[in-house]
Amino acid sequence: MTVLTNQTATMSCESKTLNNKNNIIYWLRDRQSPTKDKHYEFLASWNPSKRITMYGEEPKKENIMVFSDLTRYILNLTDVKPEDSGFYVCMMIGTPRIIFGRATELRVVDVLSTTPQTTKKTSLRKKQCPFPSPKTQKGLMCSLVPLSLLLAGILVLLVSLSVAVHFLCLRRKARIRFMKQFHK
Repeated sequence: MTVLTNQTATMSCESKTLNNKNNIIYWLRDRQSPTKDKHYEFLASWNPSKRITMYGEEPKKENIMVFSDLTRYILNLTDVKPEDSGFYVCMMIGTPRIIFGRATELRVVDVLSTTPQTTKKTSLRKKQCPFPSPKTQKGLMCSLVPLSLLLAGILVLLVSLSVAVHFLCLRRKARIRFMKQFHK
């Protein structure tokens, strides 16, 4: 994410367990690229059950806001400066584990570049596909589109097989007729 100096940067992370009000969300910053020897700075924490925000030393308390909506935890940085550039990560501490979100790289610049820059993948860990929840799943296990594509593929294979068998039978009959001509 690239933002102009003195503008606002908004970052978010999703939580599949947002309804658990006992989890506390922490926002951290790494001023360098993510490496094995990470050094994160504490920016703020958000306690959804008490609706309390605790702030770190930087950035200024007036320039940071942490809150949540139905599915996401949001970090708002206002009046950003180039020294605010870095990798921002949300972390949720709950029972029984600590979960890190994906890092968002923030670049604060005075002028936006007109040439395209190559993007780097800044994910700190593999994204895991969630298991379907029996409560939220409705209807059939497979949706109709993959099921219909599967059936169409099977039908094409069966037709191809029947055509191949038909040509094999015709070839065999032709060979038998040919052999009978020589044995008369």
